[in-house]
Amino acid sequence: MIASDTFSVTREDAQAIDDCWNRIGIHGDKSCPLLIEHIHCRNCAVYSAAATRLLDRYALQQEDRTQVSSAVESEVKTRSLLMFRLGEEWLGLATRSLVEVAPLQAIHSLPHQRSRALLGVANVRGALVACLSLVELLGLDGVNSVAPGTRVMPRMLIIAAHGGPVVVPVDEVDGIHAIDERILDAASRSGTQATAKYTRGVLQFKGRSLRWLDEEQLLSAVTRSLT
Repeated sequence: MIASDTFSVTREDAQAIDDCWNRIGIHGDKSCPLLIEHIHCRNCAVYSAAATRLLDRYALQQEDRTQVSSAVESEVKTRSLLMFRLGEEWLGLATRSLVEVAPLQAIHSLPHQRSRALLGVANVRGALVACLSLVELLGLDGVNSVAPGTRVMPRMLIIAAHGGPVVVPVDEVDGIHAIDERILDAASRSGTQATAKYTRGVLQFKGRSLRWLDEEQLLSAVTRSLT
């Protein structure tokens, strides 16, 4: 699932920055004379400067989020959540915050990180996209623990943050599930969320204790980490 309008903006940003790595660099015809010295574009000052300019845009581009009217909300009986795992913990995030679930990509660190949560940038279809650690943002134990013999496939979630898309690596994705809103309402009223960061509630799903994330609080934290 891809929000093409979101990525069209990202591609325009990449062109404005002059994505030479896609033309004459490691992802292009490799004719750039600087490759002899730097071996890979991520080691070049031009690439680092482009990444810094991208992050600057997150501080300047604050998009108004379209809110669903209360009349429509009252008719919705279920809510779609993406279920995913970080370390030993399972979490759920509203799909309206999700742009795409993508294969794991290489993350290129930046020389001067702006926050502990900022891992660097990833190249998503030719565009530089900021990469954040949800483990750091949520204050989780980052140890990846799964049962022996279990086959898992790490993924990247591309999230529609206020200033543009960001990617976050996760250890495993279960899928998108429609949850009865009465269950979610009960979870949000339980008070369990008060003890967990950016959390609306905790519910039981497929025999697991699932932490339902508050997407507005989480997206605000994402924005703060990029500015």
